[in-house]
Amino acid sequence: MKTRLSAAGAALLALLVAVLAFGQPAQAAAGFTVAGGKLYDANGTEFIMRGVNHAHTWYPQQTSSFADVKALGANTVRVVLSSGDRWTRNTNADVANVISLCKANRLICVLEVHDTTGYGEQSGAITLARAVDYWLSLADVLAGQEKYVIVNIGNEPYGNQNYASWATDNATAITRLRAGGLTHTIMVDAPNWGQDWSFTMRDNAASVFAADPARNTVFSIHMYGVFDTAAEISDYLGRFRAAGLPIVVGEFGFNHSDGDPDEDTILAYSQANGIGWLGWSWSGNGGGVEYLDMATAFNPASLTSWGQRIFNGANGIRQTAREATVFGGTPPPTTPPPTTPPPTTPPPTTPPPAGGCTATYTVTNQWQGGFQGEVKVTAGATAITGWSTRWTFANGQSVSQSWNTTLTSSGAAVTARNVAYNGRLAAGASTSFGFIGSWTGSNARPEVSCTAS
Repeated sequence: MKTRLSAAGAALLALLVAVLAFGQPAQAAAGFTVAGGKLYDANGTEFIMRGVNHAHTWYPQQTSSFADVKALGANTVRVVLSSGDRWTRNTNADVANVISLCKANRLICVLEVHDTTGYGEQSGAITLARAVDYWLSLADVLAGQEKYVIVNIGNEPYGNQNYASWATDNATAITRLRAGGLTHTIMVDAPNWGQDWSFTMRDNAASVFAADPARNTVFSIHMYGVFDTAAEISDYLGRFRAAGLPIVVGEFGFNHSDGDPDEDTILAYSQANGIGWLGWSWSGNGGGVEYLDMATAFNPASLTSWGQRIFNGANGIRQTAREATVFGGTPPPTTPPPTTPPPTTPPPTTPPPAGGCTATYTVTNQWQGGFQGEVKVTAGATAITGWSTRWTFANGQSVSQSWNTTLTSSGAAVTARNVAYNGRLAAGASTSFGFIGSWTGSNARPEVSCTAS
């Protein structure tokens, strides 16, 4: 049953005082760290999750899913595991293989125990204490993986009943994990089936964060029917930002049995404010929520409308994901402008002619043999109804994938045109599209022309 957010009094001042009292967080052992409400990878570069959930414990044979979601641009995958209490236990060897699949595909792994789902309301659900037992049994597998793995203690650990001990139970769980030698960033899910309509997580997050001796905990809200307005989404996430507490949207959908989430605001607000998110879910949903599949029958060539939205839509994965620097790429910092070399010919310093457009080309990530590029198109002094850009590669580069554009190549010459939703631009307004390419030897940046229609 959907329960709407109320106008309960905020505990913002108390949160701020508590967070300020924490001082600087201790650093994890060669892994992710948290500071100032943001998550940083082991190289000290801010990392913003852009990825999906994958139901590995129910579909262990679908190991190609890791490569598939990476090919579509994700930088993170949240992997469903079982402690063996409700479903078949994911063994130490299986979890080690999951981690190796994440690393091989240059994905950050968020590992979660699903057996806690709905504890206190759902028959068979286990306690957070029992989930900690499982994590400690995996200590040998998790050791040394702090650069690549985030430990999500338990999925949606309380239903809509008996959730008053959420803060105490999570604080105790974190203390036990640290005492057991886990130095990873820890992720904590909200109660109320993850949606925190009671504001239990929101109002107690500071005390749970303070209970972590490493100050290396991230909070996760699941946004379904409770979050069906922009005001609810921005208010909830905004309170964590104001308090300097790290928050991610660990699950969300475009529709749900308890209401219609505002996925456009979730994506737009998260992008504007540097908040990570993980959509639910890649494939394999049942029980009446099959519409939450992003790919039909785990086939990446058969994306559903939800899959198209989250991978290729505005503020989606293709447009906003940046790979973690621990994999050896060279993505630009998340917040500052790109640091790639300037073009050999300086950009024009005068505005484009009325009705015209300009385009700028940036390499946003590069690795041996491959790179990710982005082209920004800006309208001139008057509005335009469409655009096309052209450039010629000088070093044998080629494009294999693109998004937010219709892109064609003829030898070294590339033409990229607007698609239906990004052709109309107001005077001075901009849009962008991206692509994945290959290179050998060198990867010089070409000059790009833009023609408006």
